[in-house]
Amino acid sequence: MNKQFLKYKGYRGSVEYSLEDNILFGKIIGIKGLISYDGKTIEELKKHFKRALDDYLDLCKQKGIKPEKEYKGNFNVRISPKLHQKLEIYSENQHQSLNKSVEQAIDKFLTRN
Repeated sequence: MNKQFLKYKGYRGSVEYSLEDNILFGKIIGIKGLISYDGKTIEELKKHFKRALDDYLDLCKQKGIKPEKEYKGNFNVRISPKLHQKLEIYSENQHQSLNKSVEQAIDKFLTRN
């Protein structure tokens, strides 16, 4: 089963359900604080998701805080020193940054899979 997400203004929200409570619920993904929403129907869930996100963005604006985003485009990866050395040598030979080499390798891996 392919997991479905709500999407709005560049953010994603989860879609879950509780059989016990007979309700749909979710949370905005990628934000440290918990921003949740619920609804009895899919349409109500979508409406509450958008309202929760708009409220979050409004609050950030009022407080002068930059809203968090799910993907910032950077992350730390730990690899062996030997692999790090090989990658550095490869990058130098290609006349490109280490970051560019890693990005190309990940893209190539994901394209094949």
